[in-house]
Amino acid sequence: MLIKNGLVYTENYTFEKRDLSFANGVITAVGLPGTLPEETEILDATGKYVLPGYVDIHVHGAAGTDFSDGTEADIRNMAAYEATQGVTSFCGTTMTFSEEILSGIMDAANNVMANPGEKECTLRGINMEGPFISMAKKGAQNGKYIMAPNFEMFDRLQKRSGNRIRLVDIAPEEEGSMDFIKKASKSCTVSIAHTTAGYDIAAAAYKAGASHATHLFNAMPAYQHRDPGVVGAAGDYAAHVEIISDGIHLHPSVVRNTFRMFGADRVCLISDSMRAAGMPNGEYSLGGQKVIMTDGKATLEDGTIAGSAVCLAEMVRRAVRFGIPVETAVRAATANTAKAAGLFDTVGSLEVGKCADVVIMDRDLTPEKIFLRGKAL
Repeated sequence: MLIKNGLVYTENYTFEKRDLSFANGVITAVGLPGTLPEETEILDATGKYVLPGYVDIHVHGAAGTDFSDGTEADIRNMAAYEATQGVTSFCGTTMTFSEEILSGIMDAANNVMANPGEKECTLRGINMEGPFISMAKKGAQNGKYIMAPNFEMFDRLQKRSGNRIRLVDIAPEEEGSMDFIKKASKSCTVSIAHTTAGYDIAAAAYKAGASHATHLFNAMPAYQHRDPGVVGAAGDYAAHVEIISDGIHLHPSVVRNTFRMFGADRVCLISDSMRAAGMPNGEYSLGGQKVIMTDGKATLEDGTIAGSAVCLAEMVRRAVRFGIPVETAVRAATANTAKAAGLFDTVGSLEVGKCADVVIMDRDLTPEKIFLRGKAL
């Protein structure tokens, strides 16, 4: 396949008029218009954006199903929906559950990763959000299953997943967390999340091996000028931070200023979506708890925000509407997320040798043509 004359998102994080070709599921060449060999299949993308598929590293569910439902069919259903939106890779994200329940989720995920469906976004790993979090900042997590950091439990789950846990969350103020961070960071990205930690404890966690912050500003102490907390420590030490740019979790000004504070190379856009994404208003569930979605806002019965109800592609569009340059927003949902989860050698950019996850979009960032692993959706 040869895509001609498109505005290709380059490894320099700019849009440039280029031709791009791929074969056997892999990108084979990127070059100036007219410089690549002709192919039997040609698609003219004049005036269109040509992007790497989005990489969502924090997504719980969509289209009525949830990763933590723990069945292969449920994971495939959400993966099929994500693909239609231009999300081509994801890390299925667990909720706070017992080891027994999490073990079942790992088994189902393994089955999906061993046999990705042609019309499905590729499951490339697992994000373990809980149970090693703070009860005081549990947000929409189920407090019934919260426990102290337990590396032996994590290690068993990591082995059961085939070493596919890409991220694990931790509240660093909890007893035993520093030892957990030192050990777990050798096999995956450790992220600070759902925490009451102040600056000093968070900084110590980053020095111990943590490198990420989960949905920055949410489920953590507020950033204050004499008490900067996790946000301040992340600014000083974290490799990447996540934000939810739906306009509900964060004010648009916070989205803009997070990019200013952390820079274009450190911010990751995530969906943090639950099963209501792509669905009408109504009653749903998250982690065994009742969720009500009204006008796109999902909450527990007590009013606590329960994840988002929009996919990563919409997060990118909203970030752009909030004033983030298109090139920066796309980077935050492709290269940055792929790097944060250790996936950048395979996905996250349109470079020769990488997976041919290619999305052609109009200038409003609406997908017009999607290629999953080199095959048209």
